[in-house]
Amino acid sequence: MIFDLIKNRRSVFPAQYIDKPIAKEDILKVLEAANWAPTHKKTEPWRFKVLQGSSQEKLGTFLSKKYVEVTEKPKQIKIKKLQTNPIVAGAVIAICMQRDSKESIPEWEEVAAVAMAVQNMWLCCTALNIGCYWSSPGLIKHMGDFFNLNEGERCLGFFYMGYYEGDLPEVNRNPIEDKIVWL
Repeated sequence: MIFDLIKNRRSVFPAQYIDKPIAKEDILKVLEAANWAPTHKKTEPWRFKVLQGSSQEKLGTFLSKKYVEVTEKPKQIKIKKLQTNPIVAGAVIAICMQRDSKESIPEWEEVAAVAMAVQNMWLCCTALNIGCYWSSPGLIKHMGDFFNLNEGERCLGFFYMGYYEGDLPEVNRNPIEDKIVWL
């Protein structure tokens, strides 16, 4: 049932991933789920760049070097994490947004549509028993130096994916009644 899938969705981080490749067919399923997100005026602003293999290594190298370049006092642990996280993932998908050239709707609606696409990806990964999470590092503003972005396109983050072993932690939410005002 969809409600169970929603409740079982979790962030699963690269440190939890095991060394097992993700099949291209599964990545395509996840991206097809994204493609069915709601979109105002049918702008479909989501764009994805799939990184596997050597492109993951190049991303890790870029992120770690850019961090050192733009940070006043870079920390070794952060450098190492930026270098290795893309490599240990089964795949990394750059989450991008292509702004409607006519700007016929507010930008926040385009961002919201991309976020809904990512939620669809997350739910699909949950159904496929693939761990994932959306990372939006401060370095995201420099991704035009790494990717060939189209005019009006920008990177909003990375969707890390990987198989994992073991149970994920239980998550509790405060009651919905605390967040509702009935009028």
